[in-house]
Amino acid sequence: MKKFVAALLTFTVAFFIFSLLYDSQSFFPKYGEKDLNNTISQRYLEKNTDETRPYPESGSANIVTSVVVNYRGFDTLGELTVLFISAMGVALLLNVGKERIVFRVKPNFILKAGVRIITGIILIVGIYIFVHGHLTPGGGFPGGAMIASSVLLMYISDDKFKEKMKAFNVLEGTSGVLVIVLGLIGLFAFNSFLYNFLPSGEIGHLFSAGLTPILYVLIGLKVGSELSNIIGNFLTQGGEE
Repeated sequence: MKKFVAALLTFTVAFFIFSLLYDSQSFFPKYGEKDLNNTISQRYLEKNTDETRPYPESGSANIVTSVVVNYRGFDTLGELTVLFISAMGVALLLNVGKERIVFRVKPNFILKAGVRIITGIILIVGIYIFVHGHLTPGGGFPGGAMIASSVLLMYISDDKFKEKMKAFNVLEGTSGVLVIVLGLIGLFAFNSFLYNFLPSGEIGHLFSAGLTPILYVLIGLKVGSELSNIIGNFLTQGGEE
């Protein structure tokens, strides 16, 4: 009976979607007939990257960054909250604070030396990605994920690396608090959460886009430290700390 109801609901939803898309009276324009000059995205481009404007709203050369960090900043904060709750759930389920897993095969010299070289490159590229997030494709989440991947490599190649993981707890909490503080400053001073209250500078320069690169750096540090903590929690087992 459940399968029949599920199939009936699926068929109804599919019929509704297809009838809406292919109906001649549908409010969706046909492919190629949409006037992009009148879309919302075009207005975002005009007020953010148009150099003829005396004061661009964010001054970010990467329009995606403007949307993610400025106009959709509250949603991004929600994504960080989801990641934080996931990390907390992993920590509670896996009993944080116990001994780390000891691998049956000890890391040899080649693995340790190779990881030291590779992790340095990964860390530099990850930091570069979220520092330049307002200029090029990338941002806080991919840059933070790269930092976490380098931590995973160091964790695998170093039996005592867990002792160094405690610093990520402080970094994760500090970066998260700073994002909220900057958002509240915009809310109480300019009536908009995460309002870009710093000068936007010249579009295309590293020191431009006002608050945007600062937020992306904080997001990158928070994502990287949070994912690193999740990795550390997965690689723990029972025992006294």
